[in-house]
Amino acid sequence: MPEGRFDLPEIDAFTRRYWDAAAEGRLLIRRCRGCGVAHHYPREFCPHCWSDAVDWEEASGRATLYTWSVVHRNDLPPFADRVPYTAAVVTLAEGPRMMTEIVDCAASDLRVGMELRVAFRAGADGGARLIPVFRVAGTGVE
Repeated sequence: MPEGRFDLPEIDAFTRRYWDAAAEGRLLIRRCRGCGVAHHYPREFCPHCWSDAVDWEEASGRATLYTWSVVHRNDLPPFADRVPYTAAVVTLAEGPRMMTEIVDCAASDLRVGMELRVAFRAGADGGARLIPVFRVAGTGVE
């Protein structure tokens, strides 16, 4: 990761599959074969039952808004150039909650429980990584 950058995810042997899928416009989650519970962020073990019998699964991309906050100040590079932005937690249709950003929607229009769809935006590294973000479903911008 370049010095002083806090926005670039580190890609390693385990997370490469997740980021490769994102580059194709697909969101992956992990599901435990032991307890059957899905989770996100991807981990090599189940955070619910600690089993290491977990598999990659393509998520539907559907979610509902759980909570959000508009960030007006962030001094870490390169976020200072992007404020204000809407940081959010969404509940994926498959169950897990995911931290993300809401794009293409004014904060005043957001409502808990509103339907969202995943989208992908280029990272600040020139687009080498596509970052999952969410938009309001049914807006024609999906």
